[in-house]
Amino acid sequence: MPGEVAGIMPERRATSDEVRLGPAADARCASVRARCASVRAMATSDLLKPDFTAQRRHFIFSDEHEQLRESIRRFVIKELQPHAEEWEETTFPDSVFERLGELGFLGLDKPEEYGGQGGDYYTALVLAEEMAHAHCGGLAMAVAVQTDMAMPPILAFGTEEQKREWLGPAIRGARILSLGITEPDAGSDVAGIKTRAVRDGDEYVINGSKTYITNGHRAHAIVLVTKTDPDAGYDGFTLFIVPMDRPGVIREKRLKKLGMHASDTAQLAFQDVRVPASAVLGTPGKGFYQIMWELQGERLIGAAGAVAGAQQVFDRTLAYAKQRTAFGRPIGRFQAIRHKFAEMATKIETARQMVYTTAWRFQNGEYPVREITMAKLYSARIAVEVADECIQIHGGAGYMSEYGIERVWRDLRLNRIGAGTDEVMLEVIGRSYGL
Repeated sequence: MPGEVAGIMPERRATSDEVRLGPAADARCASVRARCASVRAMATSDLLKPDFTAQRRHFIFSDEHEQLRESIRRFVIKELQPHAEEWEETTFPDSVFERLGELGFLGLDKPEEYGGQGGDYYTALVLAEEMAHAHCGGLAMAVAVQTDMAMPPILAFGTEEQKREWLGPAIRGARILSLGITEPDAGSDVAGIKTRAVRDGDEYVINGSKTYITNGHRAHAIVLVTKTDPDAGYDGFTLFIVPMDRPGVIREKRLKKLGMHASDTAQLAFQDVRVPASAVLGTPGKGFYQIMWELQGERLIGAAGAVAGAQQVFDRTLAYAKQRTAFGRPIGRFQAIRHKFAEMATKIETARQMVYTTAWRFQNGEYPVREITMAKLYSARIAVEVADECIQIHGGAGYMSEYGIERVWRDLRLNRIGAGTDEVMLEVIGRSYGL
């Protein structure tokens, strides 16, 4: 420019507008210039730099939680993960429950008086997350049925006798539990349950059927949802603890599934099954409300498991993208692939924060049904999306069973159905706003 010498700009004259700003404005500008100069003078080493490799725990977790996490992870990788392929074909043995009980992992958040560890709810989250390292969705689900679906109603609503009979042995892994809600004609519509329990003196006679029951073929007992008064609406349901060796309990069929092959899934029939009145779990006629409470814990732990599963397949695919080459370079160096990882990572972290924040509220005595439902819905959806993208990144290898990526998708797909379908979750959320 005219007047510019050796890269130095000529002195600029102040405009009339700048002159009118006055001394106060000049002082503020001087302050800004001083701060900028100070920043420029800082050594490079003094500047904050992002460390993307750092592993910082969430505020809900303590040192004790992280020690527990490391312990569970070591066990899972050493003793469970090597059998993933085998159990995909045969289902896992009952001895896994015994081993988990021996290590104290089945009662992390259960009271010490029944053999539990007396931990908080976050310990259950840690277990759900670390079970993902088994690379065996069916096993993780079966364990969750034991710890977070069947045990909680017994602990919350059971008599002292029921807790001593079932809770303690279940925590030790000596007895396996299942939960019976779904029927051939009643899935997400819990109110449509038809299994009847009729009072007959000091006993109840149960008739009906249940389907899609995890642990159904191996269980020693089932927490069973029945209808005791067909005319009482929501006040006509009652829960029972039914021993599976009772006459009339029939394990009809081992069901074949898209995924979760390592777990057994049963169709059950109950034909004139007699149980004593002491088998009633909780208050007669209040079973619907009790099972709705149970579903909240089931949905939240399911959300945690879904996020952990998504993270696992993400990590495995990231490693693959760094070593798999195409057109002379690792495929992860292509923008199209890099952006896929960016999208997946953002979804996973968003879901994780939803789960942790909701878990904090749950742990602190709230009953955040809307937020639990949101976390379950979103986590289930993004987990399936992530698994699908990971198959795409692997290409033909992702479609082959030997890599295990397609199995992750098959296992995670259940999360959008189990414990309430996406459609039911949306309905719960919508109605919570008075719509």
